[in-house]
Amino acid sequence: MSKNSIVIGVDLDGVCADFYGRMRQIASEWFERPIDELPEEVSWGLSEWGITNQSQYDSLHRFAVTQRELFSSMEAIPGARKYLRQLSDEGFRIRIITHRLFIHYFHAAAVQQTVNWLDSHGIPYWDLCFVKEKTQVGADIYIEDSPENVKQLRSRGLFTICFGNSTNRHIEELRAASWQDVYDMAKAFVT
Repeated sequence: MSKNSIVIGVDLDGVCADFYGRMRQIASEWFERPIDELPEEVSWGLSEWGITNQSQYDSLHRFAVTQRELFSSMEAIPGARKYLRQLSDEGFRIRIITHRLFIHYFHAAAVQQTVNWLDSHGIPYWDLCFVKEKTQVGADIYIEDSPENVKQLRSRGLFTICFGNSTNRHIEELRAASWQDVYDMAKAFVT
């Protein structure tokens, strides 16, 4: 398989963008708690910060996007832009696949913040897909951190690299601890 025909489906939050780092800052403000009281190591759903149900998470998330521009104010994960640009320069097609439209009535803000963030951080991409069911978007390689998404993609026989963080330690190989690892695994995929 030629690398010029390989599509890499890349998640954003927790893979390219430091979602947990920025959300921790916003949660500190939202809950009026010192940031040191909110652990950096979290599980999916952020119960370590006191979030007990989906409604509570949705309220925090809505505030984060609409009042603190979450999707345009996150730092980039180290190496993301470097290695995505390198892969793109080598002929891989980068397809961003994200599920940022899950809370109603602020989709325009979420989309605009996403495009601004991608452009301001120099992330190359050919396609930008906002979709929950990532198996419905064709890619040859998926880079994902959500435990459920990794399981779902792999259950369909799709080549999926789990980008490691505290929410997915229980997910087995293939795992990347860094963008250098992602780059090496993508290159190995075509050889």
